[in-house]
Order: sequence, then structure tokens, then C-alpha cells
Amino acid sequence: MNSQDLKTTTYTIAFYNLENLFDIYNDATKHDNDFLPGTDKRWTKKRYDRKLYKLGQVISKIGFEHTQKPPAIVGLAEVENKNVLRDLIESKDLEPYDYGIIHYNSQDERGIDVGMIYDKSVFSVEYSKTFAVYLEDALGEQDYTRDILLVSGHLHSEKVYCIVNHWPSRREGVEESMYKRLKAAEKVIEIMTNIKAEDPNAKILVMGDFNDNPSNESIKFLTANGGLYNPMETMLSYTRGSLNHNFKWNLFDQIMMSTNFFETQKNRLKFDEANIFDEKFLTQYNGKFKGQPFRTYVGKKYKGGFSDHFPVYVLLNRTEI
Repeated sequence: MNSQDLKTTTYTIAFYNLENLFDIYNDATKHDNDFLPGTDKRWTKKRYDRKLYKLGQVISKIGFEHTQKPPAIVGLAEVENKNVLRDLIESKDLEPYDYGIIHYNSQDERGIDVGMIYDKSVFSVEYSKTFAVYLEDALGEQDYTRDILLVSGHLHSEKVYCIVNHWPSRREGVEESMYKRLKAAEKVIEIMTNIKAEDPNAKILVMGDFNDNPSNESIKFLTANGGLYNPMETMLSYTRGSLNHNFKWNLFDQIMMSTNFFETQKNRLKFDEANIFDEKFLTQYNGKFKGQPFRTYVGKKYKGGFSDHFPVYVLLNRTEI
């Protein structure tokens, strides 16, 4: 057999923190008061529609140069509800593709959840479920955070499991809040352990905004105890990351995977490469924040950008005989 008999298909798997994708309607069950037309942020339909257009534009381009189509799977953070995801997939640049939605409401204090959109022509969902991370505050009362989303299905003809995360923030301080992210890591390991009990050779992708860098304790704990490979471990530098805080780059957005994505058999999904999608059009063009993500708001000041995070992605190849 010669190489001309082989056909390689490439799939993009992405993750994107959308920076407060709220609709313009008041929801008594959500903390959405900042994102209503009559508030200080003046969150109007025009601004909402503009954000949807811009986010759809970004998602449609992730991995496009490799696959000639938008991502097969996109894990998402900071979405208010299912409606905003429906509006997102109906935006100008995503509407031509047949995207499906997975979303569950969580008890997060800010009223934001994780979710997923997926190309129904290449990924068929079999199962989805969310898992709460049980946390307590200093007074011993329950502290609510985003749920962890598990989705399993077939990418082309191979079963994969995707675990989408948005771990607790560093708002109280890095060290003071570390225990919360370690709790989230323990929950992900528990989810993976249960998957492997039923499917010992399960191919698992763990993605999200972890609010920690690859070198931090929670991520090291997750990769070591979960048997995961983190292709983004070496990407963070003084000049590059997925978000910038106080003029310092961080790589909180990551995609990790089980090591069986390095299998070499034909007709099996194999890891090819990982990257940060930080194209110039996503950045601030000038001023002291030049090169940083062009965000929607800075405090209460509307900037009209995309998000305060860059997306991240991995490419998976499948070589068929």
C-alpha cells in the first residue's frame, strides 16, 4: 500500500471563554442585573447582537486553515442560558453550519454556565450530564460555582468523552482560593475514573478555563492523577497566553487529553497539535493594552470587542485506509 491510498481528516476541538454572554432580558434566577438595557453597562440589543456576530466570526475561523471548516466541538464558558447559545449558532458566520447545543443551568453565583456547541455532521452526541463541585466558604456554608459538563459521543466513528470546565476564580487571592480549584480537579478525576470503569480505553478530552496555569498545583494534580497529557504546558511565556491580567500573561484556558490520543493505528483519532488562537484581529491594536485580547467591557466601560480571553484549540487527525 502506498501513501496515496491513505486519507487524513483533521478535526478542530476548541475551548472559548466568551466573557459574560448574557441576553438583554431580566431573569430572576440569574445575577444578570449588570447586563440589562437600563443599567450602568447599558447592555442593549444592538450590543448583544454585535457580540454574537463577533464571537461567531471568531469561532468560524478557529482551525479553519487546517480543516477548511469551523471546529467540530467547542467547549464554552460564561454563557447565561441555552437561548444565548441558540442565538450564537444562528449568527452570520455559524448559521451555514449545522451546530447543535448542549447546556444545563448551574447554581453558579454569577449566573453563568459552561456549555458546548458541536458540528452535527461529524459529532453525534450519545450522553451528557453535569456534575456539581461541592465547596464550602469560611463559615461552612455551601459556596456555589459552575458545574462540570460531561459529553460523550462519536467523532466520525470513534467514541470520545469531553469534560468542560470553568473552575473557581482567584478573586479572593491565588492561595486563598486554591483549595476550590483542587476540589474541582478531584471532581474531574472522579468523573474520569467512573468513565474508565465502564470504558477502560476511553479517549477523554478535558478542556476549560481553569483559572490556573499549567504549572499550578491544581493542574499538576489533575494531569498526574488523571493520566492526562497537557499539550499547552510549554505555551505560556512573557509575551503569550490566553488572557492578560495586570500586564502579565496567563494560560488559564487549556485542553488536555488522555494519552491514548498518541496511538498510531489507522482509523483512530490522534493528537496532532495544540495552539492559542490569538490572531491579530482578536487583539487591541494600539494603546497601552496593545496585543491583549480585545474585550467587550473594561469594568463598566463598553469597548465593543470579542472577549477578555483568546480561544485555545487542538487538532486531531484520523488517517483512513
